[in-house]
Amino acid sequence: MDAFTLSTVDIIILLLYFVFIVWWALRHGKSQDSESYFLAGRKMTWPVVGLSLFAASVSSSTLMGHSGEGFISGIAVFNYNWVSIIVMVFFLIFFLPFYLRSGIYTMPEFLERRFDRRSRVYFSLVTIVGNVFLDAAAALYTGALIIKMIIPEADLMWIIIVMGLVAGSYTIIGGLSSAVNADFIQALILIVGSSILVFFAFDEIGGWSEFYQKFNDGVWLRLTRPMDDPTVPWLGMILGIPILGFYFWCNNQVMVQRVLSARSINQGRKGVLFVGFLYLFTLFIFIMPGLIGRGINLFGVENLPHQMLDGLSLKTGYGINTDEVYPRLILELLPVGLIGLILATMVSALTSTLSATISSASTLFTMDFYKKIRPDADSKSLVKVGRVTALTVLILAMMWAPFIQKFDSLVAYYQEVISYLAPPVVGAFFVGLFWKRSNANGAFFSLISGLIMAAVIMAWKYVFKLDIGLHFLILAPIMMAVSILVNVAVSYAGKKPLAEKVDEYTYSKKIWQQESKELIGVKWYNNFRVLSVLLVLACLTMYVVFF
Repeated sequence: MDAFTLSTVDIIILLLYFVFIVWWALRHGKSQDSESYFLAGRKMTWPVVGLSLFAASVSSSTLMGHSGEGFISGIAVFNYNWVSIIVMVFFLIFFLPFYLRSGIYTMPEFLERRFDRRSRVYFSLVTIVGNVFLDAAAALYTGALIIKMIIPEADLMWIIIVMGLVAGSYTIIGGLSSAVNADFIQALILIVGSSILVFFAFDEIGGWSEFYQKFNDGVWLRLTRPMDDPTVPWLGMILGIPILGFYFWCNNQVMVQRVLSARSINQGRKGVLFVGFLYLFTLFIFIMPGLIGRGINLFGVENLPHQMLDGLSLKTGYGINTDEVYPRLILELLPVGLIGLILATMVSALTSTLSATISSASTLFTMDFYKKIRPDADSKSLVKVGRVTALTVLILAMMWAPFIQKFDSLVAYYQEVISYLAPPVVGAFFVGLFWKRSNANGAFFSLISGLIMAAVIMAWKYVFKLDIGLHFLILAPIMMAVSILVNVAVSYAGKKPLAEKVDEYTYSKKIWQQESKELIGVKWYNNFRVLSVLLVLACLTMYVVFF
């Protein structure tokens, strides 16, 4: 990308943002005991929960990755978001009450209560590794790309170190309270900043009518794609994306930890509904700007092909790095002053995701491992261990971040790896919650079978360089089906689980009936089932419009 120098005004805006967000986060930090440090005292209201979920889920890699995918293949990547909204509804109805009523700190802890410690240890280790090498490292790398665009002579590693220390400072000191309260502000900046960029982008292309006329032909504005589509084949949309969505929203410590901080089940449910409605707008504020970038010839290369038509990577085949689409739109379309604001938007995405993953890994190690080794440890000791763990995670993520540039696409890097790790975990949670016969051995061996399948697939593709012939979104449901079959077979071959391992942690018709009684007389705008139906209808309407 061409060198670019920020104006004094933009630099001041960025510096003020850094100072304000760190001050705000530390001001609201709570670390007097383990519940305050790891779960914000379980006192968060639904607006804070919802905006925190939004900020934590929208990383800088989301901004850059989604706009880059929009540039090369159209709006197909929105399939991940609209399917996630359906998943959120399922989560808040079925999973969320169990998590909050049980008083757990971590998702692996739920597996131990339902099954045994082996499943907890496995899932905790997998999640910690994912936090370090997927979430935190990707956030640092994309943040470093932003700075390097502005200061091209700067060393990538030094940028990563500086940004890591700035972004991780308040989370290490103040814990989840600092992270969640910072997310509240950062989500607002994300929404406002991205909306401003969309306004300028549509103005540049000539408005909605010109945009629609330019891309209405072909597949650009279509969500349903043929089976040979490299982004989202239609079968992968139906079977694969829901699995990734369930992992991200129902089983992932990074996200669910924010829901666990809610002061009640009702507040947690409203927070999830809130982020669901916000996700409807991600098509317009994150993905369409990338497509507009193609329409205004952002990179100065005429007649670029659609990725689906030639299978080529634009990054390697045409001298274009599609991860630069979103930053280039900022630098080329916005006036002085607003550039600083929108760059603060991207930094907000970086810091919110990084703080979420640091907090997640810190909680997992402290509560799933250290507390088991030292069961008599007091709250102050747990907080101290949590801080040391958070710092260690940050250092490891900084060391790995530069290697991410070897992948063609940030979205591909994240989604493909997760698609191999998520299916057996999702299967274990589903079977455990809805099938009382599943026992500890069934769950554990289903998880191990999934790990073996993931290792074989990764070795087949990246060590032996052989083509599997299936999109990773098609592989995901196959892996989940195999792991569930293993769970069922091993469970039937063993003893029935103890009643205390089943009754308290499996869903039953009585739970639905009890909640139905509690909702009698509740106004529609406070009724989570009514709001859930409205959210699903809005989601399906968007899908029909862009079918």
